[in-house]
Amino acid sequence: MKNVLLSCRYLLTLTKTHMSFSENKESAIFRIFGATLGGVVVFILEILQVVIIAAAIIIPIRYFLIQPFIVKGASMEPNFEENQYLIIDELSYRLREIERGEIIVFEPPTNVSQYYIKRVIGLPGETVEINDGKIQIYNDEFPNGVLIQEGYIDEYTYGEEYVVLGQDEYFVMGDNRDVSLDSRAIGPIPKDNIVGKVWLRGLPFDKAGFIPTPVYLLEN
Repeated sequence: MKNVLLSCRYLLTLTKTHMSFSENKESAIFRIFGATLGGVVVFILEILQVVIIAAAIIIPIRYFLIQPFIVKGASMEPNFEENQYLIIDELSYRLREIERGEIIVFEPPTNVSQYYIKRVIGLPGETVEINDGKIQIYNDEFPNGVLIQEGYIDEYTYGEEYVVLGQDEYFVMGDNRDVSLDSRAIGPIPKDNIVGKVWLRGLPFDKAGFIPTPVYLLEN
């Protein structure tokens, strides 16, 4: 109880000190600028203080935790359409590994001035084979290969690929396989090029919500 009282007394002392400092500062401003202009100066300083505090909170969140992203093009239709407003989670992949099926935003190795949105199909160390419209994954769990059943698309997967991924590489594809410019054309995506995971759809409101990760039915 004694410690609580001491803490309360300390906080009260800090509050009084801050109020006294603010009052002294305002008094000095009024002496310099007069009553009318001094009031304007005090108001401006208070606004600046609010802006600085807000920036100190928002800027780290914007650059290190989340950022907005607007879908461009039709490569992820029908699941993501042009001009939809998304929120990208930049923190999760610093704490855990990327999972198959997650939607990511990244800078393509061929053009780091742009951002692409695709779905993760192949993980580091795996081999991805595309043949006859089917996607087969080879890894330690399935050394003889396993077919990925993608319930979120109805389209045929064009192309023939056999890609061995490095330890920090991912094979990504758009859900609209017929028009998507993805790893079939630009190759694997290095982990360092990945901005983050698509976490939330903000607009349009009728489709707003968190983005789930699909559960794959793997068939030998």
